[in-house]
Amino acid sequence: MGIQGLAKLIADCAPTSMKENEIKNYFGRKIAVDASMSIYQFLIAVRQEANMLTNSEGETTSHLVGLFYRTIRMVDNGIKPVYVFDGKPPQMKSSELEKRQERREEAQKNLEKAEEEGVAEDINKFTRRLVKVTRQHNDECKELLRLMGIPYVEAPCEAEAQCAALVKAGKVYATATEDMDALTFGSNVLLRHMTFSEARKMPIKEFHLNHILEETGLNHDEFIDLCILLGCDYCESIKGIGPKKAYEYIKNYRCIEKIIEKLDSKKYKIPEDWYYKEARELFKKPEVTDGENVELKWNDPDEEGLIKFLCGEKNFSEDRVKNGVKKLMKGRHGSTQGRLDSFFTVIPKNNPVKRKILFYRLKKMVLRKKEKHHVAKDHIKEENKVDLC
Repeated sequence: MGIQGLAKLIADCAPTSMKENEIKNYFGRKIAVDASMSIYQFLIAVRQEANMLTNSEGETTSHLVGLFYRTIRMVDNGIKPVYVFDGKPPQMKSSELEKRQERREEAQKNLEKAEEEGVAEDINKFTRRLVKVTRQHNDECKELLRLMGIPYVEAPCEAEAQCAALVKAGKVYATATEDMDALTFGSNVLLRHMTFSEARKMPIKEFHLNHILEETGLNHDEFIDLCILLGCDYCESIKGIGPKKAYEYIKNYRCIEKIIEKLDSKKYKIPEDWYYKEARELFKKPEVTDGENVELKWNDPDEEGLIKFLCGEKNFSEDRVKNGVKKLMKGRHGSTQGRLDSFFTVIPKNNPVKRKILFYRLKKMVLRKKEKHHVAKDHIKEENKVDLC
């Protein structure tokens, strides 16, 4: 679920903190991808006539098709993806998981009814609602990534929290997920729609946490409290308080405790046993592997292993797999142009001496380039004169 209504609130209250981008503009970037979210998307989207793709033995292959081709698409655009898999869910998420199970049971009943009535549209709708990522799906995706030479990380708990830890450690540029709580966990850059199909024609939405905080006038602790008020996976929210009201309260009172003191108890009912403090701590200190201790290594794809796994076991086209391997090799060994921002260091505003040094270095670099340009221009003129003679 993530954080309810957060994307819309950011668009309204901090519009300059988000922008739309194309996948090609992330060349040279290392991106941490929420694996479970991506696999779930593939199971829903990669279908044929409303049914998941399967091999000759009836085993689902939609997740492998999606992962193989979307990963190649990222690598082909100069991106270095690393997939992060969920670990055990935190105890506080049990209530949300129970609700999801109830929704699945309701969807199962509706599906049976739709099948009896023969309503194809409803059958398709409720079938998709029953999609669930299993351990087998995860294990098969890990094997595929290993054979493709793409690194993956197994989070001890929530994948979004582990992605945020990698961003904060400087191991990757951003977190790619649909769950907005990656921002709540402290990922400075969040990318939505990174693994969507090109057929959907949806641009990648890029959110910057530091700009969100600057534009809303909140610090990160206040932002966490705002997210809890909006509604998260770990505790209930106060009924009747929508996104705009929640933002207004946080701006005025700065924390949930003071909001509770000022709240009209007749108008708003605070949930019994409201574990907002525990949720707050979970966002501040999630169970993660220290990003500094995570080693990320991209390897050459194992063509023979991929053909055996995808073609021999999963009925993939051998020509397409070989084609994909070529793109992976090209992406790994191709001469990708370096990003301009990788040549410079960000200097804090409160360090005027370093900023001055950097300014003169840049000025010197520009003058040197201009000088080379003029020398080359003069040389061409001299050559032209010789030719005319």
